[in-house]
Amino acid sequence: MATFAASVSYSQNCTELFISESVEGWSNNKALEIYNPTNASIDLSQYIVVRYSNGSTSATAANAVQLSGTVAAHDVFVAVLEKLDPNGTGQEAPIWDSLQVRADGYFCPDYNTSDAFYWNGNDAVVLAKGTIGNINGAVLVDIFGKIGENPGNGSDPLEGWTVNFPYVQAGVGVTVDHSLIRKANILKGEVNPTISFFNPLGEYDSIPAVVDIAGTLYGNWFSLGEHVCDCNPLAVKEVSQAKVAIFPNPSNGEFFVNNAEEFTTITVVNSLGQVVREISNNHKAVLSFDLTGRRGVYFVKLTDQFGETVTKRVIVK
Repeated sequence: MATFAASVSYSQNCTELFISESVEGWSNNKALEIYNPTNASIDLSQYIVVRYSNGSTSATAANAVQLSGTVAAHDVFVAVLEKLDPNGTGQEAPIWDSLQVRADGYFCPDYNTSDAFYWNGNDAVVLAKGTIGNINGAVLVDIFGKIGENPGNGSDPLEGWTVNFPYVQAGVGVTVDHSLIRKANILKGEVNPTISFFNPLGEYDSIPAVVDIAGTLYGNWFSLGEHVCDCNPLAVKEVSQAKVAIFPNPSNGEFFVNNAEEFTTITVVNSLGQVVREISNNHKAVLSFDLTGRRGVYFVKLTDQFGETVTKRVIVK
């Protein structure tokens, strides 16, 4: 950690990769979504992912993996644990089809070679620029969790980092069998390896986990593949992006979209990618939506007559 601290890169906003979504799903359903906030493509072979397991303060090449692939400007790369044998069982159980179709690349097929992608909800995961042959010399790019802290054993949904200060075994856990999406106003990664505490909801929104009829949490990865970030001025007209507002947010169910008069179609999509509302707009400035009783994270996509879009996130409590 001391070596990491000495090589911390105090990056400027929107100049370096960061983790935009973390998936810690049931069994082997593990994924990281990595966002490129810059205006140029980035070669991922310059980067590594390192797992600090169960409160460990050190890592070796066996806990790391060199990434590969390219992530385009203002786009994401979805990195998924490579467990693809449909007949696999136990530690070799395959990831689910619904996660496979969202993958841009697969990593760490053999646990004994690299366990970097075998995290549980109590492990810290690091994205760094460097090589697995020189982990301590790598430059931190982003940290999920807190290196050197074990908030639980990762086997109970009430363990892992929690929603209440000091975020360790002090409330409902949100890093076990959950997905966490980086908030749109986060413009760079966490590069301080000695943070006082990790508040999982300080920079992330938690997607409600999928629960089966027996009450088992299975995680949620249906939002992988795109990230809404204020670093991206090209996805929308800047004036429209600045004007559109959703209030209240978070909402108890009913919310309003303000300054929507330029947009002809407004679509509300849930975290599973399903359209829950779609309306046509005839120059109305304020539009109302009511999702009472439908707790979760939703994306409101506004499209104008030229096909340009603005996407906003709203949380229904």
